[in-house]
Amino acid sequence: MAEADIPECITEHERILQEIESTDTACVGPTLRSIYDDQPNAHKRFMEKLDTRIRNHDREIEKMCNFHHQGFVDAITELLKVRADAEKLMGQVTDTNRRLQEAGKEVTAQTEEVIRCRIQQRNMATTVEKLQLCIPAFNQNSYINLNFASEMSQYRFCQIMAENLPKLREEIKDVSMSDLKDFLESIRKHSDKVGETAIRQAQQHRTFISTVAKQAGLDHYTKPVFSLNGRAHSHTPNGLLMDDGAGDEEDADDEILTAQDLVDFSPVYRCLHIYTVLGDRETFENYYRKQRKKQARLVLQPQANMHETVEGYRRYFNQIVGFFVVEDHVLHATQGLVTRAFTDELWNMALSKIIAVLRTHSSYCDDPDLVLELKNLIVIFADTLQGYGFPVSRLFDLLFEVRDQYNETLLKKWALVFREIFETDNYSPIPVETEEEYKVVVSRFPFHDAEIEKQSFPKKLPMSQSVPQIYSQVKEFIYASLKFSESLHRSSTEIDDMLRKSTNLLLTRTLSSCLQNLIKKPHIGLTELVQIIINTTHLEQACRYLEEFITNITNVSPETVHTTRLYGLSTFKDARHAAEGEIYTKLNQKIDEFIQLADYEWCMAESDGRASGYLMDLINFLRSTFQVFTHLPGKVAQTACMSACKHLSTSLMQMLLDSELKQISMGAIQQFNLDVMQCELFASSEPVPGFQGDTLQLAFIDLRQLLDLFMVWDWSTYLADYGQPNSKYLRVNPATALALLEKMKDTSKKNNIFSQFRKNDRDKQKLVETVVKQLRSLVNGMSS
Repeated sequence: MAEADIPECITEHERILQEIESTDTACVGPTLRSIYDDQPNAHKRFMEKLDTRIRNHDREIEKMCNFHHQGFVDAITELLKVRADAEKLMGQVTDTNRRLQEAGKEVTAQTEEVIRCRIQQRNMATTVEKLQLCIPAFNQNSYINLNFASEMSQYRFCQIMAENLPKLREEIKDVSMSDLKDFLESIRKHSDKVGETAIRQAQQHRTFISTVAKQAGLDHYTKPVFSLNGRAHSHTPNGLLMDDGAGDEEDADDEILTAQDLVDFSPVYRCLHIYTVLGDRETFENYYRKQRKKQARLVLQPQANMHETVEGYRRYFNQIVGFFVVEDHVLHATQGLVTRAFTDELWNMALSKIIAVLRTHSSYCDDPDLVLELKNLIVIFADTLQGYGFPVSRLFDLLFEVRDQYNETLLKKWALVFREIFETDNYSPIPVETEEEYKVVVSRFPFHDAEIEKQSFPKKLPMSQSVPQIYSQVKEFIYASLKFSESLHRSSTEIDDMLRKSTNLLLTRTLSSCLQNLIKKPHIGLTELVQIIINTTHLEQACRYLEEFITNITNVSPETVHTTRLYGLSTFKDARHAAEGEIYTKLNQKIDEFIQLADYEWCMAESDGRASGYLMDLINFLRSTFQVFTHLPGKVAQTACMSACKHLSTSLMQMLLDSELKQISMGAIQQFNLDVMQCELFASSEPVPGFQGDTLQLAFIDLRQLLDLFMVWDWSTYLADYGQPNSKYLRVNPATALALLEKMKDTSKKNNIFSQFRKNDRDKQKLVETVVKQLRSLVNGMSS
């Protein structure tokens, strides 16, 4: 390197060192790089220069330290001296700071609360200011103009509302309608619970009114007023449907339950409000009414076996009452959801269906107790709904039909009772051994007979045991019939009329039919028929006591103009006449049985001089039979005796004139004459008192004159006097005489009854032929 360049290099190195000392270390890199980029070995010289500069700085530092060393040592010495005081001061400062912090905590908290409140106040003011602009968005139908409100369009929520509100509207309608459907389904299932509660309250009200009326001596009906419709209570929904087991039974009876206590109507209110706000109320009303009409038809549809038990009818009525209680509540709790016209339409439809159902199902019932229960259910059902303002007069009209059905079932039941009484009766007078037994009998049946009362015990009452039983059962029937009249809100006169009419049906139809059937039964003999006549006589006399019995029940005087009379007199008279006729018939049948035992030897030569055995048995039977008739009215016994004698006479006459009988001997005529004489003796012995003269003997006058004609063979007199009112043989008909004469003139090889005439006098044969010709002439003259 040239010497001229060395000073320049040194000068450059000085500049670099100054630059390094005066600039930031971040800029040292480029400076040092310039040294290596310069002349060769320049860096060595720079390093030398740098070492020289470092040594100069070290000397200056040493000088500086030597100059300040004593002051530093003095300062350290002073600091060491104040160290203890500094530590003591630090403790005091720390304690003061702690106490200051504790004293300022409350102030700090209040300051922070003030700051927070001021922030909230500022935020609220800002929010109110902004909400004032957004209030129209929350008013009804304001969402329609949200996009046109410049003040609110800047808010995103307004745009979201404008987009979503129509969807929300439909969703709200769907949700509320779903709730309504659940409500309708629930009320359909629980309407019987609502109805049961309403009916129970109606029964309690009726019991209370009845008690008050009896205490006050009233005799009129007070219309019930119930609280299930909740008209006097708030319409605020206050609960869901009650569980069947909810609450205590006694507590439920003490409380007055409203419809809201049993049913949560909030779905109806909510849905109605939503549809009203959304401007679609008419759609909701139409839907609700349509669904309730469908439910009404379901409620009115009875179960097929409803008529079998009273519980079937009770469930049916409970459901209907529950349905209309709910509708009545909705009518009064809402404005126009249902109208009175709508409920009246539903009720009229329901009433027609109910009447048709009850009319049909009651006709299947043959149990009077069940029909009576049905009547009670109809009455309380009608009273309950009448308390809600529904007209029920048609239901009470229906009760008259049910009453007829009830009477029919009672009549059928009592027909069985009467049959059983008649079947178990011994048809013998009632024996009474002591006065106590006598009192028991007369306590059950109004029997009064001075002659029998004078007799000493033991004694017999003329009627059989069926009489007091029948009388008691008629009274029981009246009581049973009276049960139906209870709670019908009818006057005493109407009840009296109903009782008398139903009792008349019992007497004139049921009892009369049982008596008629009894009389016609084959096992009922003459003794039984006689007792039946005696029984009906006493029952007939007891009819006036039945009249008094009904009068005592109804307090309606029998002298009232429109009072129905009992027809028991005619019933028992008809039965007695039928029994009398049956006596005559059975007597004749018994006579026929004896006559069938007759075994005449029609060709006998002469009679054995004694009456036939069958006839004597018949007469003995008649004597003993007529002795039983001593308790019968005189005319009955006389008529029976006369009828028996006439029938016997007719039967004997028919035996002689039987077409199968071809010939008769004079000996047979003589034997037959002996039998007729026994009949005449019986008639003259007055088997039944009361006949005048030979009245009873006249029953055999036809036979007597016919037999006398043949026994005496007095044809000349007969033919000469024929047609004369004083003829000796006035009762002998020419045809009868001709028929018997034909049988006597026929001869046979075995027995010729005219052989003696031919031996004695052949002219008699000619006489017979002449008589026959004359008789035939008379018969022909009669026929022409």
